[in-house]
Amino acid sequence: RIGWMLAPAHVATACEVVQSQTTTSPATVSQYAALAALQGPHASVEHMRQAFERRRDLVLSGLNAIEGIQCRVPEGAFYAFFDVRGLYGRAGLGRQLSDDLAVTELLLERAHCGLVPGSAFFAPGYVRMSYAAREDELREGLSRMARVLGGGTI
Repeated sequence: RIGWMLAPAHVATACEVVQSQTTTSPATVSQYAALAALQGPHASVEHMRQAFERRRDLVLSGLNAIEGIQCRVPEGAFYAFFDVRGLYGRAGLGRQLSDDLAVTELLLERAHCGLVPGSAFFAPGYVRMSYAAREDELREGLSRMARVLGGGTI
């Protein structure tokens, strides 16, 4: 990864001390790729932004259609981070769900959907789902999740 930071001098200096001891220089090809990304044509950027917006909206509506799940509009990247605490203790799922790990295990085993428990990010009760996939794949995954959890239609 390549990036930069704008900050007050004292903050930038402190960050430089930490960064210089934890990372090394990026490969030459990565530096040229970053330069091309900054200076090159940007027509494809808007096309990709629109595609990810459609995917985000699809995932958001699909997750919020499932009873017991609440998902706010993601503010960046390409992940939905949704609240699954409304699933805890729900009958009819074949097992007692008491935490985000149990939810992700159930969805992996029965819906074949790979999700990440929020407790891995110090956010128990939440689950992370990437929407960096084709829309048909996202629709299929959301449908599987809805069938397993017994609510919502995609």
